[in-house]
Amino acid sequence: MKNTKAIITFLICSCSLVAQENMPITKNPVEIEMLFPEGKSKALILSYDDGQIYDTRLVQLMNKYNLIGSFYLNSNLLGTQGCLKKENVKVLFKGHEVASHSANHPNLILMSKKDIVCEIEEDQRELERLTGNKVCGMAYPFGNYNDTVIDAIKGLRIEYARTIDSKYDFKIPENVLKWNPTIHQFADAYSEPNNPEKDKKELSLFYSIIQNFIETKDIALFEIWGHSWEIAEDQKKWDETENFFKMISNNDAVFYTTQITLVKYVNAFRNLKLSVDHSKITNQSKIPIFIRVKGKIFKIAAESSITIS
Repeated sequence: MKNTKAIITFLICSCSLVAQENMPITKNPVEIEMLFPEGKSKALILSYDDGQIYDTRLVQLMNKYNLIGSFYLNSNLLGTQGCLKKENVKVLFKGHEVASHSANHPNLILMSKKDIVCEIEEDQRELERLTGNKVCGMAYPFGNYNDTVIDAIKGLRIEYARTIDSKYDFKIPENVLKWNPTIHQFADAYSEPNNPEKDKKELSLFYSIIQNFIETKDIALFEIWGHSWEIAEDQKKWDETENFFKMISNNDAVFYTTQITLVKYVNAFRNLKLSVDHSKITNQSKIPIFIRVKGKIFKIAAESSITIS
């Protein structure tokens, strides 16, 4: 397994704010460590694609353990065989994030830029109509993307785009339009029929990563992605799902979040401004940010500044 250590540290040198005349300039950069909302050291995202009927049971199980998730739907497939009905979307996903997975689930890398824009815009509009909420995130259908796809979505109010490329660590992705999750649900278990040895090995990996997340003292983001249809009618897999939900729930060190909430927070942190003498940090966003400087925790309220020694 790759190194799971995830120190989210940015060296923010003098930028943006105008320095006062004759202000002394500190030569050494200030090490500012990001904490998650509420000053927590860990964050968890549960991320599921396709909007099939099994999402109903999955959401009920999440709600049982006070977990929240991000769900990526294809609006033109809703109401078709095996998929959720449009009239059920708003109630089912209350308290969770609904985001785009394209209107029809095509392979975007085979399409023109114009058609890509139409796919995502159509999905955004319909999902916003169904939920009453803005849709600002997406997951790539089949996990496929290229430079044309990324360029197409930049002007569509898309604030992040999730891939299916598991990274097996707890680091926050640098590029929000190539957002790699930590691991697939159950790792690669059950991907091949009648292969119990592989299933056992992959489940062992999956649970070891969960345990590492629970035990780490570092700043850590853990994202699990998958599909409810992979669980389908298999009670063994539902029992497995409930088991890992129990493991990751009700942890006071963890901030339970949707993808869009976390992305907005990370962007706000990355946009903090530091005065030339490194004594003042300004948060220009509309959300409070928690940081740690030399072991001391600070809360920077929305649209305000703090002074550090």
